[in-house]
Amino acid sequence: MEKKPFNDADEHYQKHVGTPASYSMRQMPKPIRIIGYFFFGFMAIAAVLIILLILMDKIL
Repeated sequence: MEKKPFNDADEHYQKHVGTPASYSMRQMPKPIRIIGYFFFGFMAIAAVLIILLILMDKIL
């Protein structure tokens, strides 16, 4: 399934630069996958901690 370009400039970019239509983490090399999972996991945990700390500050 090929992604349809939005306009002529997007089509040119896809053909000449080679932007991927989609990507999958399973296609990435293992070290890059580990770094990606660590980064997104850290961001999720940090967001939850920030929300909890803000809520705790308002309660106390």
